[in-house]
Amino acid sequence: MKITFLYISLLFSFVCFGQSIEQKKIKSAKKSSFLSAVLPGAGQVYNKKYWKVPVIYASLASGIYFIYENQSKLNNYTDAYVNRSNGSIDKYIDIYNDSQLMTIIDYYERNRDLSYIVTAIIYLLNIVDASVDAHLFDFDISEDLSLKTAPKIISTNRGNSPILSLKMNF
Repeated sequence: MKITFLYISLLFSFVCFGQSIEQKKIKSAKKSSFLSAVLPGAGQVYNKKYWKVPVIYASLASGIYFIYENQSKLNNYTDAYVNRSNGSIDKYIDIYNDSQLMTIIDYYERNRDLSYIVTAIIYLLNIVDASVDAHLFDFDISEDLSLKTAPKIISTNRGNSPILSLKMNF
């Protein structure tokens, strides 16, 4: 009976299971999100992901550029259509008729609106990225994934019992 208890204890007892306790630097996800909301890229700097800042600014600059370009072309064709409606001569009189001009106006208006949406999505992704980076800042990505086993003896109410100790690093 005592031998059976010994084998059961040996096979099914776990003494140490988990990560080692270390002092880890913790980054606040709220602070990181707030910083990125106030100034895009500031949350990434707070999280020490400096390489992401130029990507964010290039993406936002591209979105703003397309907003500006589509708006200026929209204004150009809208002015031509308004001048044509008032009986004036515009620079597209021999190139486009009225329905083609309206189609072009709709095209640039749709592209401008889409550029606003894409720029807003880039801005929101900047905030989400900063928050996720702060959550995962102390995540261990080392390749030390190991399971170590060792026999140990512990004291119980019945005396000393041999057990199998399992230590997992992840």
